[in-house]
Amino acid sequence: MHPNEETSPHTLPYAPPKTPFETRRFLPEELFGQITEVRVRQPELIRRLAASRLRRQELTLDGRLALVAADHPARRVTSAAGDPYAMADRFQYVGRVARALAAPGVDGVMATADVVEELLVLDHLFRRSGRPGFLEGKVIVGSGNRSGLRGARFELDDRPTGYTPDWAQAMGLDGLKVLIRIDLQERDSVATLARIAAEVREAQARDLPVFVEFLPGRMTPEGFRVEATVEALMEAAGVAAALGGTSARTWLKLPYVEGYPRIARATTLPILMLGGETEATPVPVLEDFARGMGAGPTVRGVMVGRNVLFPGTDDPLAVAGAVARIVHDGASAAEALDVLHVLRGRGLRSGTRTS
Repeated sequence: MHPNEETSPHTLPYAPPKTPFETRRFLPEELFGQITEVRVRQPELIRRLAASRLRRQELTLDGRLALVAADHPARRVTSAAGDPYAMADRFQYVGRVARALAAPGVDGVMATADVVEELLVLDHLFRRSGRPGFLEGKVIVGSGNRSGLRGARFELDDRPTGYTPDWAQAMGLDGLKVLIRIDLQERDSVATLARIAAEVREAQARDLPVFVEFLPGRMTPEGFRVEATVEALMEAAGVAAALGGTSARTWLKLPYVEGYPRIARATTLPILMLGGETEATPVPVLEDFARGMGAGPTVRGVMVGRNVLFPGTDDPLAVAGAVARIVHDGASAAEALDVLHVLRGRGLRSGTRTS
């Protein structure tokens, strides 16, 4: 058994912070308000910031990636931590994404154009005000198709509406992420598959790394439901890996489930785990990711959103840093939880540390 692979799920004791995390202690509201001022008065600044940002020479420094996912609202997904509109509050959303990016070991972010630009401007405003930035040397992956709106009758007809390979390259991004959801009983699935295969080919032709999130499932009256079984995800890995004319720069994004070693053996492409719905505490996601990183050499990290951005009452920086320690240092869930307690509240503006 790999040292990261736990045997008992979700058993670690967890002490929540004495003081719940407050975004305003990391991001002053007046600074956040300046993003709109830049959009109105200096829209050209966004392209200059994108062109001048310090990029990595390589996508990954150690063969692994810990990325924050921040493209949910563009697909009408706003629920997190029991609040149906938590991610609809852009101050909270962007502030928490920036907070997570400030965590040690976090490699970067995957986001839609509006969020990427807000982060570029906010990083600039932080540095201009004398505060540490959070984007230097980070990976930025653009999110492509977001037209499969949650709950829509056309949810599976998921066409490119965000970054395209040419726009990702023009903005100096480090990769493109695409989403494919397949219901074998729905004809729209094949149209989505064909469109996204074309996007993958175009990205590959530009030597742009492409991250393919492939989710098998079925449409219900409430919307698409993922079939999160080992067998379905093994099959999905085979389909996703075969898209395009080359798979040399393709990464897969697949949800963690029990039995992940079988999924890890379904491909030689690098796999990033996703976290799914939020939990009341960070413990389940830490334990799941620790087990997943021990599943095999193809599992190379995570692309996680709500479980890091809205981790109950905890600090997104602390949770993101704990996840990054699992990814990059092979920490167990227990060791990652210790890291979380050390990082909790670091660098907040006022008040005592939330520990």
